[in-house]
Amino acid sequence: MGNHGKEQTPIASIATIFYTPTPLLNLMSYFLVFGFGLSIGLTISFSFNIHLKQFFSTPDQTSPPLQTLAVNETERVGLKEFLKAPNVTHDMTDEELLWRASMAARVGPAEFPFKRVPKVAFMFLTRGPLPVAPFWELFFGGHEGLYSIYVHSNPSFNATPFPESSVFHGRRIPSKDVQWGTFSMLEAERRLLANALLDISNQRFVLLSEACIPLYNFSTIYSYLVFSKQSFVEVYDFPGSVGRGRYSRRMMPVIKLDQWRKGSQWFEMDRSLAIEVVSDRKYFPVFRKFCKPSCYSDEHYLPTMVGVKFWKRNSNRSLTWVDWSRGGPHPAGFRREAVTIDFLKKLRNGGRCHYNGKSTGICFLFARKFLPNSLTRLLRFGPKLMQFNRPK
Repeated sequence: MGNHGKEQTPIASIATIFYTPTPLLNLMSYFLVFGFGLSIGLTISFSFNIHLKQFFSTPDQTSPPLQTLAVNETERVGLKEFLKAPNVTHDMTDEELLWRASMAARVGPAEFPFKRVPKVAFMFLTRGPLPVAPFWELFFGGHEGLYSIYVHSNPSFNATPFPESSVFHGRRIPSKDVQWGTFSMLEAERRLLANALLDISNQRFVLLSEACIPLYNFSTIYSYLVFSKQSFVEVYDFPGSVGRGRYSRRMMPVIKLDQWRKGSQWFEMDRSLAIEVVSDRKYFPVFRKFCKPSCYSDEHYLPTMVGVKFWKRNSNRSLTWVDWSRGGPHPAGFRREAVTIDFLKKLRNGGRCHYNGKSTGICFLFARKFLPNSLTRLLRFGPKLMQFNRPK
């Protein structure tokens, strides 16, 4: 038999066909792999979409039905809480209080989105009691909603609280000890202003003492203040030892000698100036550091600051009459026998001044210094002369 090549079986022939690499077989294998991967991807995607739809369509059992979130218009709050007069009792520090009080609306009163009835803040800086409080009670009677009262007295003063029917009930602000002739007096004035500024309805601010009395009825004083175009801070240049003589050169360059001014402690101002006072970080620290006895901050701080920055908005006079004719560090005090009808008339008609650019005979709205035993005569003569029972 001759030497011939090996003869292939049918199975081997088929295997040879499949395992012999050809372009057609390569292409078919690619399609098989691609189709297998595509089917797996579609399966996973379909399953994921089903679970995702179930997740988002499942209601949150902890959330209330949508309709319960609708606002009930009969219970609308709006600005009600913001406009509510705050309680004078709080636990804010002076720094927190001044910061809160320094916030100001940047739109004018004409653009306020609410009906505003302006109020006058009467701020009493006292050592302790208010001996002429009954006279003030008659003055305020029947004018609720047009005024606010704030009392700063020595923290150690513990007197019988005013009855709930009194206008002074609950009006004592968180206070600190005040020593006459020291910087603590100025701090107390700013503390009073800051507390009064928390009530957005307060538009005019009057500083008074326990020895002050009103010289006119409430309606006259209210109108005089609310319709005034200026504030009332006394400012003048006094060359003597109790004027320029109290200036310290260490106050330069913030305060120069020719800017140094003097004036009455008892002021009245509008809201914009009150905000400037509680926000001041330029002049206040200088006075704290360099105005030491015999420099009295309460007689120089406001006159100097207002004289430098806000003189165009100031009347340059005080509304509180004080008698300095006897000389000395304190004004004259008036006892019972000094209080007569003629004396009170004299205070009410004490000359001429300017109000809103026009001449007027009403120059002083308040007077001091009335001692406790003057109350009986004030109650006897004052209400009739000043027409305290005059309607609004």
